[in-house]
Amino acid sequence: MRIWDLNTPALIVNKAVLQKNAAFMQGLADDNGVALRPHIKTHRTPALAQLQTRAGAQGITVAKIGEAEVMADNGMKDIFISNVIVGKNNFQRLKNLSSRLELSIGVDSIIQTRALADFFAGNKKPLDILIEVEVGERRTGVLPNEEVVALAREISKHSSLKLKGLYTHEGHSYGAKSISECQSIMRQAQLDILLASKLLQGSGIDVDTISIGSTPSLMHGQLLAGITEIRPGTYLLMDAAQGASLKDYSRCAAFILATVISKPNSSRVVLDAGVKALTAFVRPQGICHTPGYGKLADYQDIFIDRLYDEHAVIENESFNRLVNIGDKVRIIPNHICPTCNLYDKMFLYENNNVTKELLILCRGKSQ
Repeated sequence: MRIWDLNTPALIVNKAVLQKNAAFMQGLADDNGVALRPHIKTHRTPALAQLQTRAGAQGITVAKIGEAEVMADNGMKDIFISNVIVGKNNFQRLKNLSSRLELSIGVDSIIQTRALADFFAGNKKPLDILIEVEVGERRTGVLPNEEVVALAREISKHSSLKLKGLYTHEGHSYGAKSISECQSIMRQAQLDILLASKLLQGSGIDVDTISIGSTPSLMHGQLLAGITEIRPGTYLLMDAAQGASLKDYSRCAAFILATVISKPNSSRVVLDAGVKALTAFVRPQGICHTPGYGKLADYQDIFIDRLYDEHAVIENESFNRLVNIGDKVRIIPNHICPTCNLYDKMFLYENNNVTKELLILCRGKSQ
């Protein structure tokens, strides 16, 4: 089947670009002597996680227990849940997972740590723990000062837990005003987590893993000595925000295929892909700024002006003259992570021919 014969809206992925992106990040990790542990919350697709591990990834990162459970069912043996998890129901799910594979999770408080330690008391093997370090995103995490030392000391008190390392996420790099600012954010994030590691060493506490990662920072910045692992996610499929930061959309592998369904006047074009096909996500500023609600892949500087539940509206006279009702177009989503979560499957294609359907089995697995 040709991609142009697919029902729309549909999530389609260029296989050649996908493989090139996978090889690029694995090569970056290999060249720097660090492990790659990609974040699969981007695609939520076991087949793509398998592609990444076959290419050399050490394991995978997930955001939610539900993702980890699906990935474990599909052959993943080494999973890090880069999130703060609380609640006895969730702890039981963690215990079930820990008996099946190498599992590690994040913590950022003594309260959470003690609750985990109590629940895992008597378990056959300790639960691997990474402390999240706050480096400027202003989300979860402890500061690289005595807070991280106090938390590490608490973990070391409990035989049911094992401190594996430190991790952070410099997600504020997406909003950097320039490439140099993005590089500065990445450098400072690394200095902060390395400082946290030195503080632990000074207290007689050693860790094996120093983990960082966001796609924009890794695309533009340099890794410092002492970092052992990177955890980018978006790099595999890319999106309009990443293309904007690179000023190059040729590395975007994922598109939403949509159909022109109406041309009510000489300037308006309406597509059949609205919020429920693209999300209404925008990045309002910085190197990843996304004009409009999606970029038309095969037309110069054409962006979606308005979104409704089922409709995308473009107001552009020249574009109106170029397309006819019934034509199909490719849209580069602004943010691929929530977009993938809108679809049951994606279609891989080569030379505009569909070669495989991949099931997005983690869709909706956000608990």
